[in-house]
Amino acid sequence: MRSIDVNEAIDQSPFGSFQWMVVALCGALLVVDGYDVFVAGTVLPTLIAEWGLTKPQAGALQAWALFGMMFGALILGPLADRIGRKKGVAISFMLFTSATVLTGFANSPEQFKVFRFIAGLGCGGLMPNAVALMNEYAPKRLRGTMVALMFSGYSVGGMVAAGLGIGLIPGFGWQPMFFIAAVPLLLLPLVLWKLPESLGFLIRQGRQDEARRIFARISATPLDAGDRLVFTEAKGVSASVAELFRHGRTLRTLMLWLSFFCCLLLVYLLSSWLPKVLQEAGYAERASLLSLFSLNFGGMAGAILGGRMGDRFGLPRVVVGFFAAAALSIAMIGMNPAPALLFALVFVAGATTIGTQILLYASVAQLYNLSVRSTGLGWASGVGRIGAIVGPTLGGVLLARELPLEQNFLIFAVPAALSALAMLVFALANGRARDAMQLAAV
Repeated sequence: MRSIDVNEAIDQSPFGSFQWMVVALCGALLVVDGYDVFVAGTVLPTLIAEWGLTKPQAGALQAWALFGMMFGALILGPLADRIGRKKGVAISFMLFTSATVLTGFANSPEQFKVFRFIAGLGCGGLMPNAVALMNEYAPKRLRGTMVALMFSGYSVGGMVAAGLGIGLIPGFGWQPMFFIAAVPLLLLPLVLWKLPESLGFLIRQGRQDEARRIFARISATPLDAGDRLVFTEAKGVSASVAELFRHGRTLRTLMLWLSFFCCLLLVYLLSSWLPKVLQEAGYAERASLLSLFSLNFGGMAGAILGGRMGDRFGLPRVVVGFFAAAALSIAMIGMNPAPALLFALVFVAGATTIGTQILLYASVAQLYNLSVRSTGLGWASGVGRIGAIVGPTLGGVLLARELPLEQNFLIFAVPAALSALAMLVFALANGRARDAMQLAAV
């Protein structure tokens, strides 16, 4: 009788068709998730005109889904630890697709807020469960690449929202943009049939037969009748927030938090307000919605390219460069460029804001040792989510002042510049800490 550690076996096995199926299913779910998040930006100009909203009111309207995402992560993430990742994913998916369909029936801003909050709950619960499943089934050597590929589905969803907005909104209004979310519900039977449960969850529940059937599709190691699967997790002691500021990490922790806050503020500011701002600047409705397509296409490319560059040149350097490029490209959008140049600049802005989110998560994971890594990721993500809520609201307040286009985008570029400066300080502090460790080892 042998005890086989599934983590070690997966790390030593080739990446096969079963794992590609997990990537494809989780990526497809994130396409729908991304659509739900970005669809509000495509309909915002129409809602402002139809309901007579001020820009601050419209910004607050956008923030309700983000509040829902925050609570969804807090509620549905822990729930899945008790009922299983697969059920957690299915519940989250049902919640946000159903609420998105119901949003199309909203007759007032109040109803719209309620449905968007419920949709946000589902979106917030889906992401951590999908990431957890992908991390579990990917070998360590490919984990970053596979998560980046899966995350690219989020940007694809944003592109789908923009493309459908171009075709539907001018002729049919904003409601069909939400009704169309009923189509992805057809994915639910496939998810329930094909998406595997977490191996760790099955083993902890004593469901060895189910775990063995899944494991046999992953590992080249044949199982004998008496073999037993085990799932080991190298967890340190529970860490307090104060631990994040010990061992010379105070400055680096604060710089990462500032970068997370500014990065997510930018992502949701641009996704919520870019079409409306460009329409007011004189670009046609079609061109303004195409800008949202370019933003998300850039986000997909930036996530994949940034991950590869980070492996080669070091994450801090790449993140500093990305944020500097974000500040420059966002500022140049305000110069009212020709459409071709506009789309190129928006593409770069998407690559260096949406795409940089993944690089920031990886930077956090590298800074903290295992015993405080979950705490570090949780707090950095929480600070970032505050930025996501602030972004659309702040955008509405700024745009209500009716400043010239160039000034608006210069102000929008400030968070990117702050992030670049914060990550430069982080990189320098990281270098000093690494040098000190090398000296101590001599």
